[in-house]
Amino acid sequence: MEKTGIIKGYAANIDVNALGFPLTVIVHITLDRQNEDALARFETEIHKCPDVISCHLMSGADDYQVQVLACGMEDYERIHKQHLSRLPGVARLQSSFAMRTVVKRSISPAALIMIRPAGTQRRGK
Repeated sequence: MEKTGIIKGYAANIDVNALGFPLTVIVHITLDRQNEDALARFETEIHKCPDVISCHLMSGADDYQVQVLACGMEDYERIHKQHLSRLPGVARLQSSFAMRTVVKRSISPAALIMIRPAGTQRRGK
């Protein structure tokens, strides 16, 4: 799977609570425009925000979903004021706070079952 590019690399499973980041925040971001230039400017700048651990371009009402780790509420307020609200084109931020992690996987077991050698059919088709 490494040779075919399915495995892109390896990572450690880090206990973020032990590192002092007990607060996981899911931020839904809506931009004032959704044209290619506005999206590109936002994506360039979100890469520079060190508190962001993931960012996804979304379908639906929000343009992006961003995951942030923070030391606490005051730390998240700093991240919100100094970074997220200053990103180019941001019209609206909506923050939700994770109470606890129930499931965390890099890929679903069902997807692993569906992986097939080159030239074979997927299961269920």
